Amino acid sequence: MVFEGNSKIRRKIYQALEGLTDEEFNGKPSGGGWSPKQILEHLTLMETYIATKILREMKNPDSLRASKKLILLASDRVVNVNLPEQTHPTDHYKTIADLKEELHNSRIYLLDVYDASCKDALRDKSFAHPNYGHLPLIQWFPFIGLYEKCHLKRLRKTIDELKMENRPFEPVGGRND
Repeated sequence: MVFEGNSKIRRKIYQALEGLTDEEFNGKPSGGGWSPKQILEHLTLMETYIATKILREMKNPDSLRASKKLILLASDRVVNVNLPEQTHPTDHYKTIADLKEELHNSRIYLLDVYDASCKDALRDKSFAHPNYGHLPLIQWFPFIGLYEKCHLKRLRKTIDELKMENRPFEPVGGRND
């Protein structure tokens, strides 16, 4: 199935969060970088962004046909790219439950886009990736899982950094109570 790998990675992301408090989840490592909350928020925003781009490209009669690319390296994150503005996480406090719900909703949206799409058109149309050039739309679905796999590594490292610092967590953005 197209989403088997994506589901496996998503389960591992949820497992990485086990035992974290919402304060820890929102805490940033003292050395800089995103909080665990920001990493998950970015994944939600990226999945929604990609699903929206696929949907838009499906309606584009001038969409380019592209050959399949070797996207397995996407999980290694060798090269950083400029992220689309819509995928930048916020500093707003959110609970783990809130982000899990947002991740669930972005996945449902992606599945809906896939289910509503003509599979031949998904193979025949494309949109550009900053490193790979034009990817057939069908490749964007497994790409999301590979992208999340890369961020799972970052998430685990961030959680380890926060735990090693053994300091009171100072959530970014404060609570919205």
